[in-house]
Amino acid sequence: MKQITSRDNSTFKDLRGLVEDAREQRARGQTLIDGIHLVATYQQQGGVPLQLLVAESAIDNPQVADLLALYPEVSTLCLRDTLFRELSGVASPTGIAALIAIPVAKTDSPTNTCVLLDAVQDAGNVGSILRSAAAAGVKDVLLGAGCAGAWTPRVLRAAQGAHFSLNIREQVDLLSFLQSTHLPGVATVAQHGTALYALDLRQPVAWLLGNEGAGLSQPLIEAAKLQATIPLASSTESLNVAAAAAICLFESVRQRS
Repeated sequence: MKQITSRDNSTFKDLRGLVEDAREQRARGQTLIDGIHLVATYQQQGGVPLQLLVAESAIDNPQVADLLALYPEVSTLCLRDTLFRELSGVASPTGIAALIAIPVAKTDSPTNTCVLLDAVQDAGNVGSILRSAAAAGVKDVLLGAGCAGAWTPRVLRAAQGAHFSLNIREQVDLLSFLQSTHLPGVATVAQHGTALYALDLRQPVAWLLGNEGAGLSQPLIEAAKLQATIPLASSTESLNVAAAAAICLFESVRQRS
C-alpha cells in the first residue's frame, strides 16, 4: 500500500485536479467516488475501480477493510488524513474513495421516459434529480449546456449511487434532441401550463426541467408538445427544481400503476 504524505506528491495533485474540474473529468473519463456507501454501491453494480484510496485513520475500520478485501488486485493509496479530507471535500469523510472510469453513455434515442436538464446549475439539485429519476425507474438523463457536472463530487454525494443505474449524457443539444425524438416533450413551467394532475402521463415522455432562476429556455418550451404546471398554494411562487422533478416523475409512476 503506497503512502502519500505530501500535497506536493504528483499523484495527489492529479487527483485533486480531477476532483475540482468537471472538464478534466470529462477529458480523462474518470472521477472519484467518496465514502463507504458509494464505493459499496459501485461494487454491488459490478464496478471495478481503477484505484482505491484510504485515509490513515480508516485502515482498521471493518467496513473499509471489507471493501478493500473485495479488490485485492486493485492498487491502493494510503493518504494522510488531512490530504484525504482535502480530496473528499467533507468535514468527516468515512475514509475510503475510489478512482473510477466514467461509464460511456449510450447515445441511442430513449424509448421510455427520460429527463432533460436545461442549465440546472446547483450540484445538489442535479444529484437529487438523478436520485429521483433512478427511484422512479427512469434510465436516461440528458444534461444540456450550463448544468453542473454530473460526475462531480457534490453531485455524486447528492445522488447516493443513482449514477450507477442511469445512462447519463452531458453537454447534449436538448433542442435537437427534442426535435428528433418520438417522445412528447413535457416542459415544466411555473405558470400557465396544464395542471400536472390533468395530464395523461401513462405513456413515455421527455420531461424538461430548467434553470433554478430563469427556468426553461423559450425555444425548449416552444419545442415541447406539452407544458405542465404543478398546482401550488396561492402564496407560493414556485418549487425547487429537484422537488418539482420528483413530483412530476412520481405522478407518472402513479398513473402507470
